[in-house]
Amino acid sequence: MQNLNKITCIEDLRKIAKRRVPRMFYDYVDTGSWTESTYRANTDAFAKIRLRQKVGRNLENRSTAVTIFDEKIKMPVILAPTGLTGMQHADGEMLAAKAATNFGVPYTLSTVSICSLENVSQAINGRPFWFQLYVMKDKEFIANLINRAKAANCSALVLTLDLQTVGQRHKDIKNGLSVPPKITISNVINMLSKPKWCLKMLKTNHHKFGNIVGHVKGVNNINDVAQWVRQQFDPALSWNDVEWIKKQWGGKLIIKGIMDAEDAKLAIQAGADAIIVSNHGGRQLDGAPSTLEVLPHIVDAVGTKTDIHFDGGIRSGQDVLKAVALGAKACYIGRAFLYGLGAAGEQGVTKALEIIQNELDLTMAFCGHTDINNVDRSIFWHSPF
Repeated sequence: MQNLNKITCIEDLRKIAKRRVPRMFYDYVDTGSWTESTYRANTDAFAKIRLRQKVGRNLENRSTAVTIFDEKIKMPVILAPTGLTGMQHADGEMLAAKAATNFGVPYTLSTVSICSLENVSQAINGRPFWFQLYVMKDKEFIANLINRAKAANCSALVLTLDLQTVGQRHKDIKNGLSVPPKITISNVINMLSKPKWCLKMLKTNHHKFGNIVGHVKGVNNINDVAQWVRQQFDPALSWNDVEWIKKQWGGKLIIKGIMDAEDAKLAIQAGADAIIVSNHGGRQLDGAPSTLEVLPHIVDAVGTKTDIHFDGGIRSGQDVLKAVALGAKACYIGRAFLYGLGAAGEQGVTKALEIIQNELDLTMAFCGHTDINNVDRSIFWHSPF
């Protein structure tokens, strides 16, 4: 077991993950598109907000718990869907799901995960988790995938709309990260310099895209996946596709990738039970604003009509508090939990969640609140954005 007693923040986990995860997979997480200006803006935006300190309040019996879709969770944090999670650490999706479920927050599995829906369901003994779906041209595959998610006891479907075409990420190109990854002398040497990572990968059978390989006609290995994926992201995606997916799913539908108030209204019309303000972690449109800048505008436009979730740039519990104060019902963490996973597997993900909850609880107290559900923009020293 990794000794994480001296780990005090997410940045500590990031530094360990950078040492332990092969460069091409670490860079896949810690990168944005083009100049990475939007990637940086997501984190920088939080630093612009100053908090109002309060004293002389009774701070006993504090609670960070919230209710999402009639389910009480330990804090307003959800593990975001992240592709290739199983390459940060062997069996990564299964370990992250176990950590989140045991901690008391939802875990969201990506369509392009290494471990499958069935693997994750088995790892958490059939307890509910969430599933993220991409809109692809093969509607038979999508329908089957939705049915598999139902069978795996997924309680919410997150539909990502901002990946009709893929943004150019320079580090991935330079590292040869593709499907399958390019085997170069540089990559082999770098992987061999991470012996613990290599040993764990040798011990697991999960190296493929578990939700795709063996579930699509003609796709039987990772080489087949590459050609299939290139052909499947649908540039002709429309709101009619969203309505079709909502009908196929029949449960709680969350639309991810909303950065515009008009799109937020269209998502609600298409049947969204919640929307996620997200710019894909700065990995798609470089030059777009940070999600924190956009959040209050969307809250003001549609906040009374649907739940608004937030994604992008969160590295601390203070960040969560600021997003909640701006109107977010819940916040998604991607890189923050992946750093923990890369650093120490399931234990590292748990540590990341503990860090964020502790920071959230303490900052809420300093701002004079004891219940996260009562936090609003009054905690700010001045009105941001």
